[in-house]
Amino acid sequence: MTASSSSASVISAPVTVRCKGVLFDMDGILISSLGSVERSWRTWGLARGIDPTTAIHTAHGCRAIETIRKLRPDLDDEAELKFIEDLEIADKEGLAVLPGVLDLLAALPAYRWTVVTSATERLARVRMAAGGIPVPKHITTADHVTNGKPHPEPYLRGAEILELDPRDCVVFEDSASGTKAGRAAGCTVIGTTFSHSVEELSAAHYLVTDLTGIKVELAPEDQTILLHFVPLAI
Repeated sequence: MTASSSSASVISAPVTVRCKGVLFDMDGILISSLGSVERSWRTWGLARGIDPTTAIHTAHGCRAIETIRKLRPDLDDEAELKFIEDLEIADKEGLAVLPGVLDLLAALPAYRWTVVTSATERLARVRMAAGGIPVPKHITTADHVTNGKPHPEPYLRGAEILELDPRDCVVFEDSASGTKAGRAAGCTVIGTTFSHSVEELSAAHYLVTDLTGIKVELAPEDQTILLHFVPLAI
């Protein structure tokens, strides 16, 4: 895979990134579920004697079970996971597909993309179905990895699903932990500024506001995916 630059901070002209597969984070990339996430973790934090702001900040971009283990290692992590999962599944208020998502997914061959999320599989499939997003048969969720983001394992597993070398994959991420995971896996990372500051997304190769305006072209000679877009100039 090749790209015109490796530094998001100096790009101001249109770029083309070549790849063979695309790995999408879910929350903050495909689906806007920020309200549900924050309300659920606020409820959990208050119920478990944790400052809600701390609970919310710790949870962003990470597996729920790891957040629980970090903040309340004395509790039954599986029971707490079920508690927070049920809260998030029940709270669908404000759930919406983010701009540009459906057009981008429609332009990609179905076998060339999948989802890599820190959510549980149960929660991920409920959210994507509620948003009208086509759900791939095989996705990588919190249930499928030993180490969550920022560890590279989730994106290594995602590339494996597509039967591709991670270096041939592009990752779309909105969190600090996710961009770090994608980069550590060897993927090219395109970060969006949906939920994190530019400074927190320093692991991304490129930054965009959202998926609007990302154009897909398939190279006629080998069906390589060409992603054309204009990154943010930082």
